[in-house]
Amino acid sequence: MSPVKRGETLPIFNRIGVLRAERGMSRVQLAGLVDVNPQTVGALERGDHYPSLDLAFRICGVFDLPVEAVFSRTEFGPLSAEIYRNHQRSEGDATNV
Repeated sequence: MSPVKRGETLPIFNRIGVLRAERGMSRVQLAGLVDVNPQTVGALERGDHYPSLDLAFRICGVFDLPVEAVFSRTEFGPLSAEIYRNHQRSEGDATNV
């Protein structure tokens, strides 16, 4: 056992499946691009496995997105709801100028 005392394990949520679907990419294709087994991609998508920092950066590089757009400690809501909410905020900011 590691001598390092670890705290409570927190979940890591991700949008890998959604991002793959948007790009018409299979698990096999993503796995090849980030140099892992396709089963690893499936385990990540299901939340059965959490990526190393290196793997997270490689995945984000494939999608050309920052880490916080792909991974989170809190569950992601639907992308459509987030886009709509951000659109509403920017419209509100424009009317308050």
